[in-house]
Order: sequence, then C-alpha cells, then structure tokens
Amino acid sequence: MEDFILKSTAFKNGMEIPKKYTCDGEDVNPFLEIKNAPEKTVSFALIVDDPDATRGTPWDHWLIWNIPAGTQYISEDSLPEEVAQGVNSFGRLKYGGPCPPLGAEAHNYRFVIYALDLVLDLLPGSPRADLERHMSGHVLAQAELNGFYKRADS
Repeated sequence: MEDFILKSTAFKNGMEIPKKYTCDGEDVNPFLEIKNAPEKTVSFALIVDDPDATRGTPWDHWLIWNIPAGTQYISEDSLPEEVAQGVNSFGRLKYGGPCPPLGAEAHNYRFVIYALDLVLDLLPGSPRADLERHMSGHVLAQAELNGFYKRADS
C-alpha cells in the first residue's frame, strides 16, 4: 500500500507557509489533500500546532475531528460538513494561522492528520488533551505536513 500522505498546494513540506495563511495575512486555512488513507479508516482528525512555542508545550492552531473517511480535500478557508472543532490555544473554535512573536526566529508548524478506526464521541469545543485521549488506541496511521513562518520585523 502507498504511504498515507497529507499535502498542500499552498506550500510544500518543509517550506515557508505563505503569509495569506497566517495572522499577518487572511488567517485562513490552506488547501489540504489527504491521500492513501488506510482501508479501514472511519474518520480523520487533524491537529495543527507550533512545537516551537515558548511556553514549553505546542501551541494549538487548529483541532478538528470526525472528518468523514471519504474526504480527499479540505478546501482553503473551509471545513468539511459535520466536522467538530476543538478550542485552540487562541481560545477559539477555528483555524488560527501561524503567528510567532515579532522578532522571533522562524517557527515550525505541523499539520498532522490521523486516520481513525471510529467516529469520535467528543463534544465540539473540547481541548487537545481530550481529543488525544479519545484517539488513543484508535489511530490506524498518521501523516504530517510541515512548514515554517517568520514574521516580518516591520
């Protein structure tokens, strides 16, 4: 079987995330493509975070789950129907783009999709810890797309 893949037309893995998808731009989620999910996938969950956050734990930018198994794309600035969103580190139930502190070095951002063997019984607005607890033991595979962003000093 081919590798499970998450990719984007907005940026290539390991490259800079365009300003449009950050707090300095339109702050909308980039187009994402899901490829080669395991056969027994029932749903997907997606966690977008910044592992370089200064408080010692990743800063959560987007938490979504119960993405239907047949989903191949998450369009720019949109969400598949029936998807639940968790509260991110900004305290919001939506995508929050990269926004490292002014003057900081570039931060890395991880878009990690999980293929799950069930639909999660988890209320919208739940935090990451609850999402991870509910996913535990149900991850069939995961795929990661990484990018970086550094804010202009002006």
